[in-house]
Amino acid sequence: MGLISGILMGTILGIAIMAAFRQMMRYRSSKRIAKAVDIKLLGCLNRDDLRKICGDNFPEWISFPVYEQVKWLNKQLSKLWPYVEEAARIIIKESVEPLLEDYRPAGITSLKFNKLSLGTVPPKIEGIRVQSLKKGQITMDIDLRWGGDPNIVLGVEAAVVANLPIQLKDLQVFTVVRVIFQLCEEIPCISAVVVALLSEPEPKIDYTLKAVGGSLTAIPGLSDMIDDTVKTIVTDMLQWPHRIVVPIGGVNVDTSELELKPQGLVSLTIVKANNLKNMEMIGKSDPYVTAYIRPLEKFKTKVVDNNLNPVWNHQIQLIAEDKETQFAVFEVLDQDIGQDKRLGIARLPLIDLEPEVEKEIELRLQPSLDMLKIKDKKDRGTLTIKVKYHQFTKEEQDAAIEEEKRILEEKKRLKAEGLIGSTMDAIDGAAGFVGSGVGLVGTGVVSGVGLVGSGVVSGVGAGAGLVGSGLGAVGSGLSKAGKFMGRTITGTSGSKKSGASTPVNSVEENGGTKPR
Repeated sequence: MGLISGILMGTILGIAIMAAFRQMMRYRSSKRIAKAVDIKLLGCLNRDDLRKICGDNFPEWISFPVYEQVKWLNKQLSKLWPYVEEAARIIIKESVEPLLEDYRPAGITSLKFNKLSLGTVPPKIEGIRVQSLKKGQITMDIDLRWGGDPNIVLGVEAAVVANLPIQLKDLQVFTVVRVIFQLCEEIPCISAVVVALLSEPEPKIDYTLKAVGGSLTAIPGLSDMIDDTVKTIVTDMLQWPHRIVVPIGGVNVDTSELELKPQGLVSLTIVKANNLKNMEMIGKSDPYVTAYIRPLEKFKTKVVDNNLNPVWNHQIQLIAEDKETQFAVFEVLDQDIGQDKRLGIARLPLIDLEPEVEKEIELRLQPSLDMLKIKDKKDRGTLTIKVKYHQFTKEEQDAAIEEEKRILEEKKRLKAEGLIGSTMDAIDGAAGFVGSGVGLVGTGVVSGVGLVGSGVVSGVGAGAGLVGSGLGAVGSGLSKAGKFMGRTITGTSGSKKSGASTPVNSVEENGGTKPR
């Protein structure tokens, strides 16, 4: 009897334990599923959603990484770097040296590489973000950091110095590289690669200049000249929307759609400036304005002598290639013996402009676009402009492409002949438009170029002139001797345009705008 009762009690107890264990496992499983659902829902929330839920208790340490870490790629890059460095050195020397010649400032007669080595320390890829922003393309953003040990020596020649070697030391690069792969149906399935540096965050290139066997003071302002040259090349050639298009060998494909093209025309009237800072010890500054979207296409107004509240009413027209990301930059300078001094600078985001609507805008001038390095943050006055944006048609776009090529070739020829110091020199706007567009009458392009050794030149309408010496009068504006004047994408000094004036919202940062 005892044996039977023992077996019965053991069986009941065993069944009870098994049932309890099963129930516990089912409970834990349901908890895990509920927690996984909650985590998945939390993973769908962004920073703003979490702030609404947590309120003031939102922890600042929570991050939302958009770049995937690629430690494995950095390991492979370390092994490949000796071979990559050798190939990159050849490519940089062949491609960058012509750019140094095109973008070198007027105070330098020659700028070349004496030595070029990228060192033994490879760049580090902090992360990669892959996107599909457009059908048929794969977009890859690479967060690149490089604190290498390169050996870069520039040979600088000027009028007063035969050859001054300048070494770039402590080079550091922080940027995000955008690589776009254009896909195709043929092996290797990629027809072209587009490379550019994203403008946000802004590329950061730091280095220290050291003269080898000489002094940086041998050429006044040499450090600033080299800094400006490096920044201009990066901004004008590599920084988005500008890009380098590399066709992949063996695949016959049209890459014209990947290249940057003129998008529209920005018609400007530089009206006046108020309360400019005086840079002169005796008398007042002699201000003029340079305006540009691309530094290679820089135009300037006439000089107003001895005046801190100058009036120009000068018309200039600039070509925009990407209205969403580009800016029009206005720099007010004081004409002086030697190097002109900056009175103030401002920029206007083109994305704020409405097509075919003229606006009058007052820009707040600043000492620099990068205010972090500026100690003197005092007010530099204001610049008043009128601006109107025109979207190109296909015919106008094709004409603008040809016109840009012609102007650049003309400036290169002038530099080779010694009529201008550099292709970076600002030129006097002195040509008119017929209708809207880039010197278009119907589908034809109105343009003309004249070269005058010396004397007096006068012209009205579309055209361009080169003045070797003497004074050129175009409309009511005066051109200095030896400057390249006008083109079919500039306006006539002193003339006015009709159109309603519409105020814009205030944009105070980076030399922003405020309504009048």
